Amino acid sequence: MPTLSVILIARNESRNIAECVRAAAFADEVIVLDSGSTDDTVDLARAAGAKVSVAADWQGFGVQKNRALALATGDWVLSIDADERITPQLRQRIEQAIASPAGHLAFAVNRRSSFCGQYMHHSGWSPDWVVRLFRREAGRFSNDLVHERVMVDGPVGRLAGELLHESMRDLESSLDKLDRYSTAGARDLQRRGKRGSLAKALGHGLWAFFRTYVLRRGFLDGSLGFVLAVSVAEGTYYRYLKLWLLQRSPPVPPPR
Repeated sequence: MPTLSVILIARNESRNIAECVRAAAFADEVIVLDSGSTDDTVDLARAAGAKVSVAADWQGFGVQKNRALALATGDWVLSIDADERITPQLRQRIEQAIASPAGHLAFAVNRRSSFCGQYMHHSGWSPDWVVRLFRREAGRFSNDLVHERVMVDGPVGRLAGELLHESMRDLESSLDKLDRYSTAGARDLQRRGKRGSLAKALGHGLWAFFRTYVLRRGFLDGSLGFVLAVSVAEGTYYRYLKLWLLQRSPPVPPPR
């Protein structure tokens, strides 16, 4: 029987980590790579049965997840986040897939995300197919600072069942994530040679709202669909605004 490693990275996830690890306990190993938590994430993860390592020199999501991948020993790897939960139906499909992959080297799962306590059925959040299960030797993560992805050179299938994502429990966590991700996104754009401006920030922000609320039918998610569309627009606006401000910052002089 092929073996399965579940990998995840975490920092200050004491609210989520134990439940996440327990939902993944069917795997042959659950690996948690901690990114320098100042709470009891590490202790809770170990108590729940995970193998825990620490790498506190944060270099972005892609690099950190590749570090976690390097710790895995299973034939197959399932990558999840601390705020995600494997449902019983998805567990069954995962076990079936690794036993009989039918030529696939990876599988995408449908992630169902919540915003301020409500699971979103539109707004570009559903369906949300993300590649998470792959043969260990066939996949790796892109080195993006944020919004990293699994890269696989081969056939990718899809699994029934949902990966539940408690992405933003309240508005405060939404604003915190918006700030952190927009900063990382701006740095990613700068690294790729993109240019920002105030006009681009406004334009991309307005387009993000229209795309989320109208084209992706966010209005069908009710009042929180509107709030989510505003949040997406803000995140996009701040990403390009921060890119513009990075360009305006004076260069750091070389060390003497």
